[in-house]
Amino acid sequence: MIYLQLFLAFAQIGLFSFGGGYAAVPLIQSQIVEIHHWMKMDQFADLITIAEMTPGPIAINCATFVGQQVAGVPGAILCTLGYVAPPVLVALFLIRLYMKYRNLRVVQGMITGLRPAIVAMIASAALSLLVLAVFDSSLAQLQITDFHAVEAVIFVVSLVLLRKFKVHPIAVIFGSGLVGT
Repeated sequence: MIYLQLFLAFAQIGLFSFGGGYAAVPLIQSQIVEIHHWMKMDQFADLITIAEMTPGPIAINCATFVGQQVAGVPGAILCTLGYVAPPVLVALFLIRLYMKYRNLRVVQGMITGLRPAIVAMIASAALSLLVLAVFDSSLAQLQITDFHAVEAVIFVVSLVLLRKFKVHPIAVIFGSGLVGT
């Protein structure tokens, strides 16, 4: 039964996470922390950190890690397949439709309308990760008493280094890790 739950949970995430891996983060959080209770919020924060640091797409790394934690290697395989299979099938179908109808005004309007929604999903994921890192809680359970000043300073310094001084992201990751220890 757990194998089916894992597969279906990540199939839902894969099917509805438009905009890529970061857009999937709130959906992953909802499934594994709030709905199925496979992890606590602090474990989820560690999951995101590990998934971001390892090579590959963040959502696939999350799926593999959650599957491994909950049900071992078979769980890891099922979660990864559950996340990957629906978007691949939908993409193949949509590519076929797009190639056939790409010049229609309604198709162009749909694509234009999806852009802001995808940006909003990515911004939502970024805000969730920021709150999780700085307050060690979800946005719904935010309490000012949970504020972590060191993490907030690391965030601001990292942002400045990346945006203003164009420091390589790998250097920022390693530096942040060193400061955080």
